[in-house]
Amino acid sequence: MSCKFRLLLENAEQLVVICRKEEEYLLQDGMQHLEVLEKASLVVGKDGFIKAIGSTEAIRSQFSYGEFETVIDCSGKCVLPGFIDAHTHPVWAGDRVHEFAMKLAGATYMDIHQAGGGINFTVEHTEDASEELLFNSFKQRLQRMLRAGTTLVECKSGYGLKLESELKMLRVIERAQREMEIGISSTYCGAHSVPKGKTAKEATDDIIEHHLPALKRLALNGEIHVDNIDVFCEKGVFDLESTKRILLAGKAIGLHLNFHGDELNPMKSAELGAELGALAVSHLEEISDEGISALAAAKCSAVLLPTTAYILRLKQPRARDMLRAGVIVSLGSDFNPNAYCFSMPMVMHLACVNMKMSLNEALAAATINAAYSLGRSHTHGSLEVGKQGDVVIINAPRWEHVIYQFGGHQELIQYVAIKGKIVFKNERILSL
Repeated sequence: MSCKFRLLLENAEQLVVICRKEEEYLLQDGMQHLEVLEKASLVVGKDGFIKAIGSTEAIRSQFSYGEFETVIDCSGKCVLPGFIDAHTHPVWAGDRVHEFAMKLAGATYMDIHQAGGGINFTVEHTEDASEELLFNSFKQRLQRMLRAGTTLVECKSGYGLKLESELKMLRVIERAQREMEIGISSTYCGAHSVPKGKTAKEATDDIIEHHLPALKRLALNGEIHVDNIDVFCEKGVFDLESTKRILLAGKAIGLHLNFHGDELNPMKSAELGAELGALAVSHLEEISDEGISALAAAKCSAVLLPTTAYILRLKQPRARDMLRAGVIVSLGSDFNPNAYCFSMPMVMHLACVNMKMSLNEALAAATINAAYSLGRSHTHGSLEVGKQGDVVIINAPRWEHVIYQFGGHQELIQYVAIKGKIVFKNERILSL
């Protein structure tokens, strides 16, 4: 009797499994030796989860009577896990293209911020925007991420600051979770900046006394599902003590701790993340040696953002030191009006060139380790039986082309599938 399956990817030149032993993450040694199968096939079931991986001959024999909704001949092509973008700010109105020229002329991030630009500029425009306008622009950005191979993305609020504006952003993220195929990990980031007219202490009190109880109530009612809490722990924004208070209050309502730290100034944010049991700390351009050791010991992921260091001309995050010390290194695009990049292939390329990561390390950091930083590595980040069938198929005989061809992914990524369903088909390649 025949059995129906959703997807068969047959005879891939390379099938990049990443890891095969249900690892939650990979450290430096594991990242050096990614699992790659040659002339291999993969089967995704009707439930969207991977049912089998193996040699083309073995899969043909095992599924000789299987019926598949979609079959793709991957001869001469490579199959990789969907990329995971571990840090983005994709819901906003009011781009900051005018500030790019200011940065090129030498203005620093905090110069622009203190002059009323930066986050404050976007906050004003986001507050004025309708929920529908925010959703439509957000949807377009997610579609661009998807076409670049991202199948799971962390999405923050944070351009609202006031409770109602923050909830408006979280409702937009919630709607996208329900209506779109791409996977989303939702993050409340109401402590992204200190609102005008408030001190950092007043903003902290407001978040703890009003914002978080509202989130808890909406979550209990099933209206909004938030996964993580984020704080911009930075000199002139939220200090270490305020950050700790907010994170602990978020942890008390069941949110994962995943926050900005040690970006522009050394703040001992990494040490705080380790102390509080955070899943991840992002940026870390100014991390201390003690912070690196603390992250490694606590198994707290370092989410590195090579686009930010590149665009803001900051010193590069110390990826090599972190890897040597046993830190779980992940990657994110930091997509936002200040760092406008949708593409994880370009992020991986920058990580290799500017942060001196290897190709293998960059891919692991953008798949299994990024999944770990979001608490999702049991279902995402590698091509293993039982995991979600999220894949990227590239039109090249070696997987490394997806990083090597800087900016070339538009002509390289042929298909993207989520839960075994083809959600992007590159007609430009197919028509060649």
